[in-house]
Amino acid sequence: MARRSGFSAQTLSVLASLEADPAAWLHGYLLARQTGLRSGTLYPILIRLAERGLVEACWEDGQPAGRPRRHLYRLSSEGLAAARAALAEQAPPLQPRAAAAGHAGRRRMAGEGA
Repeated sequence: MARRSGFSAQTLSVLASLEADPAAWLHGYLLARQTGLRSGTLYPILIRLAERGLVEACWEDGQPAGRPRRHLYRLSSEGLAAARAALAEQAPPLQPRAAAAGHAGRRRMAGEGA
């Protein structure tokens, strides 16, 4: 199936994670856990999205005890619009549940015509 949005499946998974809470700043390790992507795939995606102005990036404030500062990411306003459009484009078309169940689940009764 051809991609219509111009985003790879991996990029769409990153966009979906960021779009789930657009105001939150997320660090790369959390995004890796949410998407299942390895760092060699995830960070180039985040860099490309930031270069395109779709993702904002900053360093965590202060120096946390026992670990290095984290780089944080969130969608820009343009990125949020692009993510929502791309994710909506990728969603499978919905079939009315009642109509699909009504025809597929119905058994022919004795004496009914074909």
